[in-house]
Amino acid sequence: MAGTTRTPRDRWIEEGLRALAAGGPDAVRVEALAKKLGVTKGGFYGFFADRDALLTAMLDAWERESVDEVIERIEREGGDPKVKIHRAGVLTFSSDRLLPIDLAVRDWARRDEAVAVRLRRVDNRRMALLREMIGTFCADPDEVEARSLIAFCVAIGAHFLAADHGDRTRAQVLGRAADLLLNRPHGQQ
Repeated sequence: MAGTTRTPRDRWIEEGLRALAAGGPDAVRVEALAKKLGVTKGGFYGFFADRDALLTAMLDAWERESVDEVIERIEREGGDPKVKIHRAGVLTFSSDRLLPIDLAVRDWARRDEAVAVRLRRVDNRRMALLREMIGTFCADPDEVEARSLIAFCVAIGAHFLAADHGDRTRAQVLGRAADLLLNRPHGQQ
């Protein structure tokens, strides 16, 4: 007689991240996740003490994927610092997977100090990467900091801005902004 196969821990975390991206932390409910996974909620408690433990595991997964794995990938794939910055931004803020989670975590952090501390750590690591890469072609520390901040703000803010750009597309304007920030000829990636 075969034993019951438990839903893997990672599937609970992944479904929790989907729920977070779609509806914020209040949408991360054990019963709803179990229903989405097609299982009973009993298996959940084999992996997590409670919902808070799941939320922590979700934040751990988000941090690992959006910082550690992004840094590993840009280092592995190589290229000059400007290419690495562009790749990190694309991986983090253009992804159908990471972007909605990142935006949901940012919203959550407005109401939960522990999440705000986590977000600050993640953002500080992202800013450190920007400073390092921009510092390879810009010697002025004040300018490095300003370019890093502007690049990060553009990466996040572009998803909230509803403005039109005349006869230019948003992609064209973002591309030109990247050219200016990265001190590269227009249209080069």
